[in-house]
Amino acid sequence: MATHYYAVSWDQLHRDARALAWRLMDKRPLAGIVAITRGGLIPAAIIARELDVRLVESVSIVSYAAGGGGSLIEESRGGEPVVIKPPAAAGDGTDFLIVDDLVDTGATARAVRALLPRAHFATVYAKPAGREAVDTFITEVSQDTWILFPWDTEPQFVAPLVKREA
Repeated sequence: MATHYYAVSWDQLHRDARALAWRLMDKRPLAGIVAITRGGLIPAAIIARELDVRLVESVSIVSYAAGGGGSLIEESRGGEPVVIKPPAAAGDGTDFLIVDDLVDTGATARAVRALLPRAHFATVYAKPAGREAVDTFITEVSQDTWILFPWDTEPQFVAPLVKREA
């Protein structure tokens, strides 16, 4: 299966996170938001602003290393996500919203749901294998799509075609 890339700009991410906030308007009032670090931090901040939520918690979980290379934590636990910092004040998740940038296979989502079973789970982007693990999302991409988030990329100069070597 060939990998496809989908580059998301800061503007696009902001628009998509606001669209997610709009879709979540009926979930108010919320006691707080739990952002899944690191990808969920920026969408959670945008959604917190749009829904006027002041309590933003975080949950830190390791499920794979950058580039999919694996990590010592992952390898020592058979590839299962490992919670390295649970949310401090979310209880069972009642009246809380969990926010992440993307649900891929659903493994991270299931691990966080186990901590906060009564929370509403929302992601900006979703892949088919993980879609059922979240309650709300904005954009679905194919399973073989690698999303290039703006915090993982940088703009750079590209020479005009006539100046490139063939």
